[in-house]
Amino acid sequence: MSISSYIKIIGRAAPGAQPLSREQAADLMGQVLDGSCTDLEIGAFCVAMRIKGETPEEMAGFLDAVHARMNRLPASDRPVVVLPSYNGARRLPVLTPLLALMLARKGLPVLLHGASTEDGRVTSRDVLAQLGIGTHAPADRIASGRVHVVPTERLLPGLKRLLDARRAIGLRNTGHALVKMMNPIDGPALVVTSYTHPEYAASMATTFDLFDTAALLLRGTEGEPVADARRTPRMVLVNDGVAQCVQEAQVGPLTSLPRVPTIIDAATTADFTRAVMEGRLPAPAPVTLQVEHIVRACKALEAAYDPTLLQPLVTPA
Repeated sequence: MSISSYIKIIGRAAPGAQPLSREQAADLMGQVLDGSCTDLEIGAFCVAMRIKGETPEEMAGFLDAVHARMNRLPASDRPVVVLPSYNGARRLPVLTPLLALMLARKGLPVLLHGASTEDGRVTSRDVLAQLGIGTHAPADRIASGRVHVVPTERLLPGLKRLLDARRAIGLRNTGHALVKMMNPIDGPALVVTSYTHPEYAASMATTFDLFDTAALLLRGTEGEPVADARRTPRMVLVNDGVAQCVQEAQVGPLTSLPRVPTIIDAATTADFTRAVMEGRLPAPAPVTLQVEHIVRACKALEAAYDPTLLQPLVTPA
């Protein structure tokens, strides 16, 4: 069945559009990733799915296709924290690099993957480059206590091409949802990811459950998987078929504002990140809370894979 046959199913006007089965979704996405579709077909798929919206079963099928083709990184000696960074800074500084470095300081292996799909935004890779941290090959094993940066095109070139369709269409597409949920690690990992609209929290949790993937879900900062420095968001841990709220959202008026840059360029953000890591400035409290929840979740994952590994998953600051 060609992709055009699937477009007939998902592209009808509401309520005529029908969901795809997991197997159909995997076949459709496989054709997209393999480059066997025309640009017109890909554009039609992106728009049709944008209007209809993805079901958890469809997302699971799309992820089946991604994981079957992706250049996955080998497992580390501890669960790898996966940080998908694709939105970048729009009005607030991108603090995903700070989150990554704070987690690495706790002794965790950290994978940050991403790509720029919009012009004019400062990306995590821009900030990390200012800090002297470059990209790596996807085949490299991530050592504990290190941040490993891999561009999307090195993980799966076809997925980067799907992301790039945004430049022609002007809309985000299914690829932007896939990169926030995929697990590029061939072993224990915790995917830390964000949603923009609250209604996506439940569907993303269901998709992670279908994949048996451990994840920490939160409403991130401008689409980035890092807690808003101004106000602690709700955080939900999904693991072993259970979605548990581990952090309630902060409510009420703000009594103080964190000391974060008002200028969002890469150099200024890198300077702020460096100052926090060197102890010259305090880390934003919501980010510190997020680090604590991630460390706790990874310790539980580590114990699940090896019950003898029950020592504190923290290294000296």
